[in-house]
Amino acid sequence: MISQSSSEQSICFVVPESSADAVIKELQDEFRRELERQYIDRIFGLQHINIVAVVGSGMRGTPGLAARVFTAVATHGINVVAIAQGSSEANISLVVVDAEVTEAVRAIHEIFELHLPTEERKHEWLVK
Repeated sequence: MISQSSSEQSICFVVPESSADAVIKELQDEFRRELERQYIDRIFGLQHINIVAVVGSGMRGTPGLAARVFTAVATHGINVVAIAQGSSEANISLVVVDAEVTEAVRAIHEIFELHLPTEERKHEWLVK
C-alpha cells in the first residue's frame, strides 16, 4: 500500500515489520543528500500497524461508499493512520494500529450489514 499527500508533500508505504529497519536505513542512505540539505524533513517508521482492506467489485462508482467506511471507523473512535484507494476503485485500504484492527473490521462489517445475506441488506446508504 502506498499513500501520497500533496498537501503535506509526504509519501507513506507499508512494508512487513520485519523489513522496516532495513527499508528505513536504505531510504536514509539513498536520500542522504536531500536529508542533509533539508529537502526531506525525515524518514521514519511506525510500528504495530496493519492494513484493513475493503474490497468489492460493486465499489466502482458507488457514491457514499468511502464515506460509510470512514463513518464506521470514526464512530468507533478508531484513528486512521493512512488511506489509499486503488485505481480500479475496487479497494479502499486503511492503516490502523494493531490494537484496533479487529474493531475496525467489525465496524465496517456492521455498517454494510455483511452479517446478512446480500438480498437482506438495506442499502439505504446508497445514493442513486
